[in-house]
Formats: sequence, C-alpha cells, structure tokens
Amino acid sequence: QVQLVESGGGLVQAGGSLRLSCAASGSIFSINAMGWYRQAPGKQRELVAGITSGGITNYADSVKGRFTISRDNAKNTVYLQMNSLKPEDTAVYYCNVAIATIPSWDEYDYWGQGTQVTVSS
Repeated sequence: QVQLVESGGGLVQAGGSLRLSCAASGSIFSINAMGWYRQAPGKQRELVAGITSGGITNYADSVKGRFTISRDNAKNTVYLQMNSLKPEDTAVYYCNVAIATIPSWDEYDYWGQGTQVTVSS
C-alpha cells in the first residue's frame, strides 16, 4: 500500500506565490520520476513539471521561469514552488509518482488526491 498526501494549495492574488508538497508513504522500495499535473475546469489534465530520480527537470512552457520543482529523497517528497502566479494557473493540482513497492518491486504510477489552487485577478 502506498499513500500520497498533498498540501499547500489555496487562494492567492495574481503575482503571489504558493508551495505545494506531496509526500509518499507506505511499502516503498524506490521512487523514480515525480511530477505535478493540473486540471482546470473543462480542460484536460496537463503536465506542469517533472523531475527524475537524478534531479533532471522539465516544465510546461506556460510555467517556465515561474515554477520550480524539487524533491527530497530522504522524505519521499516532491515540491512545486509557484511564483508570479496568474489567474490562468487556477486548477486542481495533482502529484504523480512512479513507485516500486515492496515486496514485488513492480513499479506503478500513483496519484495524489489533488489540491485546489485559485489565483484571483
């Protein structure tokens, strides 16, 4: 069993900042890639940022220069620092983590429960 717990969403004015966290726990053997997705009303879920186990990052063009993804491997946690927020960043944000579990060592993608980010103009 693996659980992902997200925190850090909320309401912020345009230009403000928020930091999202996603902590994994349970029968974890290893964690590979970690990432953040978002889904706005009426739109498809899209990748916001990802980070490999080696620390290589990638970002959606719409957030480059404003968002920073990072991870703390000792805490099995991924973060998303969001600066210069815009109203179009409003969405439910989901973490996605590739985890190999004990005892099978099979790797699966796990999703967090989602956290609402609302940016007012």
